[in-house]
Amino acid sequence: MLDLAFVRDNLPFISEKLRQRGMNPDELLRDFTSVDSQRRQVITEMETLKAQRNRASEEVAKLKKSGGDIAELISQTKSMREHIESLEKSAADFDQQLQALLAGIPNIPHESVPVGKHADDNVEVRRWGNPPRFDFAPKPHWELGEQLGILDFERAAKISGARFAVYWDMGAKLERALASFMLDQHTRENGYTEVLPPYMVNSDSMYGTGQLPKFGGDLFKCENTDLWLIPTAEVPVTNLYRDETLEGARLPISLTAYTPCFRSEAGSYGKDVRGIIRQHQFQKVELVKFAKPEDSFAELEKLTANAESILQKLGLHYRTMALCTGDMGFSSAKTYDIEVWLPGQQLFREISSCSNFESFQARRANIRFRREGAKKAELVHTLNGSALAVGRTWLAIMENYQQADGSVIVPEALRPYMGVNRITAKRF
Repeated sequence: MLDLAFVRDNLPFISEKLRQRGMNPDELLRDFTSVDSQRRQVITEMETLKAQRNRASEEVAKLKKSGGDIAELISQTKSMREHIESLEKSAADFDQQLQALLAGIPNIPHESVPVGKHADDNVEVRRWGNPPRFDFAPKPHWELGEQLGILDFERAAKISGARFAVYWDMGAKLERALASFMLDQHTRENGYTEVLPPYMVNSDSMYGTGQLPKFGGDLFKCENTDLWLIPTAEVPVTNLYRDETLEGARLPISLTAYTPCFRSEAGSYGKDVRGIIRQHQFQKVELVKFAKPEDSFAELEKLTANAESILQKLGLHYRTMALCTGDMGFSSAKTYDIEVWLPGQQLFREISSCSNFESFQARRANIRFRREGAKKAELVHTLNGSALAVGRTWLAIMENYQQADGSVIVPEALRPYMGVNRITAKRF
């Protein structure tokens, strides 16, 4: 969430940044200006009345002391008190309206973010490795998985419905191996502390990271509760410090978590219907950082490099893209997408999104830090990134390491976790 005073004092700037995001600022800011103006009028009237009431109270005290008639003044002060109470309720109502309007305004893109309308305007920052060469036509992962007997969509549909998958034997073991490998790399080499958070969170947590109220339709809510299935570990891990003030000396704090993620994929029907690209349930290893404002963009580069290191160790060709203003997420100030090459589909596919939210989430979740010797606490900057989306890494390995006989070579880095060098066909 943006600061109220900042929005009020910088409306032309905010309008231009919203246009860069491909939004209509008139729709977002018109009501804000109106409500803010009415709120200030009410507050001004309320403060004027309070001053008049205080003077009247002083006069009542004087008249009472001198034996004068105070009945009329008492009636006036009572009327003013009732009017003030009414104005206080109006001011509180306008405050709520302002907070709701602020909650619907996205973050301001950082000055380094390329300006553009859609994904075609994203800018490639770097790429690593080379795509594998085949002397046969490479298959997509959904064909490979079913032929190997390790990926089962039919039984998943029977027990759950569309956009679910069952992993068998080495398919399940590959998923588990990837998660363990990623966590070991981040905790042993990249300096992260592992966390195992709840997989259900309350509405305050969803609000704190920006999923609510705007994106409620993309989430799964547990009936008759105030609990939501998490769409990403970013939500519970970021909210670990909600309503807390951290010691500045502890920053940056770097956390990692492996969790299932649940998304309704509202509005995506008809997209990526083949395979496991877009599922209602999938697993991710997430990286979350809490940093001082002056360090957060350096930490974004480190976090992105940490995510890339997993792909490098797995020998997977990828490119890193700086998202343009029109393609960034609601809460982000700057985002890098890492896209892995999928030879079975002949395209790059996002496998990680690494973002700096600056103080946007921290203001919503009230996460602050205090510098040594400082009296006033400041809003922390929050960052997060997938490192990586396990299912998409799974399918990237299947497509990049497939062999002519239909088997799949296990990357060397995963062999200690898998106990085999190759995945071959079985039936269950």
